[in-house]
Amino acid sequence: MGKTVFVFSGQGAQYPGMGKSLYENSAAAKAVFDMAESIRPGTVKQCFDGTKEELAVTINTQPCVFAVDLAAAAAVAEKGIKPDYVAGFSLGEIAALAFSGILSYEDAFRLVCKRAEYMDEAAKSTKGAMAAVMKLTPQKVEEICSGFNKAYPVNYNSPAQTVVAAAEEEIDALCAKVKEEKGKAIKLAVSGAFHSPFMKEASEKLAEYMQSVTFSEPEIPVYANYTAQPYEGDYKALAAAQVQNPVRWQTTIENLINEGADRFIEVGAGKTLTGLIKKINPDVTTINVEDKEGLDALN
Repeated sequence: MGKTVFVFSGQGAQYPGMGKSLYENSAAAKAVFDMAESIRPGTVKQCFDGTKEELAVTINTQPCVFAVDLAAAAAVAEKGIKPDYVAGFSLGEIAALAFSGILSYEDAFRLVCKRAEYMDEAAKSTKGAMAAVMKLTPQKVEEICSGFNKAYPVNYNSPAQTVVAAAEEEIDALCAKVKEEKGKAIKLAVSGAFHSPFMKEASEKLAEYMQSVTFSEPEIPVYANYTAQPYEGDYKALAAAQVQNPVRWQTTIENLINEGADRFIEVGAGKTLTGLIKKINPDVTTINVEDKEGLDALN
């Protein structure tokens, strides 16, 4: 019997109306939304009725996506499906920490609100940009980035997709260099250069904030973006480091498959992670649960 992994969506997966049918059809999901609403009034309205533009603002995106991630996971667990491992993409890692028991749901939600605030502040002060690079190996992307003053591979998504972060004034030249090397680059509609040294200040503030937050031992192993291995050692340092270091998603998924994982359930908005996992290994089963339809399809 293979093992099941819950993977939690990250920033960028958001869309208007997300999570509404989960709220209406799952008591466990509703409880998560109610918790979020009690701490940050207006969260539920933003998820269900917010505009695309409103949801794209980092200080709104992160709490809303987190709420949908955790609500979807709670709804799946309510059906009796429990994962052997959990992993989250970027922001999704905080939802994974909550679901695993490392953080309480309330502490995790407050942490996400602070994370969003600090990353937004860092983005405004550093002026960075991001682009998704396709058709080139991660090694080639690293080589291209090394030719620029402030350019970094930040999301190792799949064998053929690596996201880069760069100084705002360098991003166009970097995209041109990618094209010259027979790759394809698409600039991303994000407000900052996440998971790069541009986020150093946010990472430091988060580390300071977390000193007063209780981290417990996990009930389910959580794979960290920073190491692509299960959380161990200093959990707070790992969660803070994640903000200014690359997301090693491909390696994380490969390591989970090596541990016997063959079913990945994407919990939260969208199907981004489902798509990336299929590119990493087309032989595993991928399912996404973001609404009642996805929930009903589970067995």
